[in-house]
Amino acid sequence: MITDALARLEALGDEGKAAEMAAYHKISRRYLGVAVPQVEELVAEWRAGLGVEERVALAGGLWASNVHEAMVAAAKLLTQARMRPDQAAWELICGWVAGFEGWAVSDHASIAAQKRLVAEPARIADVAGWVASPNMWTRRAALVVTLPYAKMNFPKEQDLAIREQALGWAADFVADRDWFIQKAVAWWVRDLSQHDAARARAFLEGPGAGLKSFARKEAGKYL
Repeated sequence: MITDALARLEALGDEGKAAEMAAYHKISRRYLGVAVPQVEELVAEWRAGLGVEERVALAGGLWASNVHEAMVAAAKLLTQARMRPDQAAWELICGWVAGFEGWAVSDHASIAAQKRLVAEPARIADVAGWVASPNMWTRRAALVVTLPYAKMNFPKEQDLAIREQALGWAADFVADRDWFIQKAVAWWVRDLSQHDAARARAFLEGPGAGLKSFARKEAGKYL
């Protein structure tokens, strides 16, 4: 199944685009030069024909190939709101997070993780373990994965607790001067400002005062 899936992705490849992608992403892995919409078409076909267990197995194999488009496909196979049972999918995604490299594939996988976290909020305990990772991309994922909690218009008590937990991480990350971490904090607070402007403003007047200037500007874009 995995071999066949990789062959279908390879059949869509474009050597010129692959070279451009490798130069752009600057992550040492194989690139096929397949556009995301083409990957999504294949994923839709696979998702329709496979049960959850088979999808998780295919996703695991595709990610392990270290082929860029296959990793994107792996993440998209697990990106859906309703998936039961989904614990195996969550555990697979958590395994990926520790080895994240670069924003592109990491963000696709983080979106898949968002769906699984919202489906079972108790998983925030696993996300909390990423915050102190030596891998910057893993730390960043803690904010990307919790973004749905910044965007809720009518959060329940549990949702507000997760929102505050994520803001606590964001406050700690202010001291991390890495551009991608600063951008992630800004992204989180900017999205929050469209749903709870007062809380976003309080963050910027408090710990967010120490953000780099570009991040403060981005975070306050809608305030």
